[in-house]
Amino acid sequence: MNPPIYECIIIGGGIAGLQAAIQLGRYRHHVLVVDSNNGRSNLCRAYHNLLGWPDGVSGETLRALGRKHATRLNIHFVEDEIIDAQKKGDVFLLQGKRGCNYLGERILLATGVKDRVPPITNLIPCLGTSVYVCPDCDGYEVANKKVIVLGAGTTGANMAITLLYWTKDIIYINHDGEDLSINLKSELMQQKIQYIREPIEEVLLDKEGQFCGVRLQSGMELSAERGFIAFGNNKVNTELAKRLGVERLENKHIPTDPRTKQTNMENVWAAGDIGVHSEQVSIAMAEGVQAAIWIHKSILNSKK
Repeated sequence: MNPPIYECIIIGGGIAGLQAAIQLGRYRHHVLVVDSNNGRSNLCRAYHNLLGWPDGVSGETLRALGRKHATRLNIHFVEDEIIDAQKKGDVFLLQGKRGCNYLGERILLATGVKDRVPPITNLIPCLGTSVYVCPDCDGYEVANKKVIVLGAGTTGANMAITLLYWTKDIIYINHDGEDLSINLKSELMQQKIQYIREPIEEVLLDKEGQFCGVRLQSGMELSAERGFIAFGNNKVNTELAKRLGVERLENKHIPTDPRTKQTNMENVWAAGDIGVHSEQVSIAMAEGVQAAIWIHKSILNSKK
């Protein structure tokens, strides 16, 4: 039995993908969301800069509410990872890791970016609540607090310097990166940022289970009120785009039409962190809606 042909398949069930699904559901289109359930929004325990959520909201909550909303609008979901994609005539054939095939007339790529988070004990449970990733999102949360930047090489050093806007009490621990240049070390020293190059054994937790410092491999313990991570080498999930022949930049992000979010390939759109923009939840939502509107227009035009 041949699989059904969807008007659009959304690859990625994170913030951009779910918002697009909701919009397309309100247009009453036949849509499938294929989600590997392994994205950025699965990890973040709290987003703090979103309208309507003054006390913050977890990625898990946003995903659960978004999926519930989309399901009410008859959007179909499947948990799978798309490992291959190709164009077959007027239809895209997607192959899932589970061995299933999916057919769609249009594709929205919303596969996101995967942060590199080393397996440091106790780190992941603190993400979004007392350890942060994005200074634009959460620099405010560390204002006038003692901060440890857990990072690698130049990436971590640059994060420490960026956070000077919010606080002057910063320690940078170079966990697994190359040593810094003499000039960069000098800049950290001038800014009174303590620099340590040593692997981190574990994150220390307070009575509420939140970040309160780190223990280094040598056994030394350092205390702080908040943490930031900056390990670099994040993975931009655009391998499927490459297989389809979609244009990618040198940094593997996907350029799109600023008005429609369509890629250089007909009937292929992209939204969210894989695009060229600031990586923000609110922008991912906006791009999901924007892409969905133009996918809807495409569907209407195909029926004329």
